[in-house]
Amino acid sequence: MARIIGVANQKGGVGKTTTAINLAASFAVLEYKTLLVDADPQANSTTGVGFDLHNITSSLYDCMVNNLRANDVILKSEIPNLDLIPSHIDLVGAEIEMINYPNRENVMKSLLDEIRDRYDFIVIDCSPSLGLITVNSLVAADSVIVPVQCEFFALEGLGKLLNTIKIVQSRLNPDLQIEGILMTMYDGRLRLCNQVVSEVRRHFDDMVFSTIIHRNTRLSEAPSVGKPVILYDSDSKGAINYLNLSKEILQKNEMTKMTNEERIIE
Repeated sequence: MARIIGVANQKGGVGKTTTAINLAASFAVLEYKTLLVDADPQANSTTGVGFDLHNITSSLYDCMVNNLRANDVILKSEIPNLDLIPSHIDLVGAEIEMINYPNRENVMKSLLDEIRDRYDFIVIDCSPSLGLITVNSLVAADSVIVPVQCEFFALEGLGKLLNTIKIVQSRLNPDLQIEGILMTMYDGRLRLCNQVVSEVRRHFDDMVFSTIIHRNTRLSEAPSVGKPVILYDSDSKGAINYLNLSKEILQKNEMTKMTNEERIIE
């Protein structure tokens, strides 16, 4: 049964899609069957794992609005163990089309429940807003990762998002947890970055991941060739950061697999 993790922040440019793509790819490389769900109308996660939007005939929009089953839109990526439910610009209109649906907040949950037992992880790249699609993602999720950029306005908007999470917890998904706050775009040479990390840790303490995502050229270049950074340059700081993040999540949830050596010793 998959653990479903949403990656959400309504503030743009904080590394949300970068985190969704590279976390999902890291789980896949560690041999966990992973599904990446692109719930952002900009469809950057779809192109970021190597798919051309012109060749995609059906997407998450068709599942949520036209009652297509998730199984009918899943695509296999070039990474073993990594599948994708693609997005499409049409998803922008889905919120209006779904407004009169009964149980409109549970559409994505019902969709993913059908395929949940086929995966170890399902990672949802949430829409950069606090609208109905994001609420659907949070209702479907077991937990949420909140990427926060190491910059002056880091805490701006975080309160709003945490408030939305609280509302979803109280009314729609009482089991929703905060997987962690992830500091992104960190540059150790800048005093401001260090101050922001200290400030966020002081405010949120145990909620902040130990892993920090450094500002990294290879990480920025990877989407332009349609590859997660671990395929583009596995030795880069960005690839190592996201691999460490995936391992931290696995340890936190006690999901680490035994190596062959450990099995032999046992």
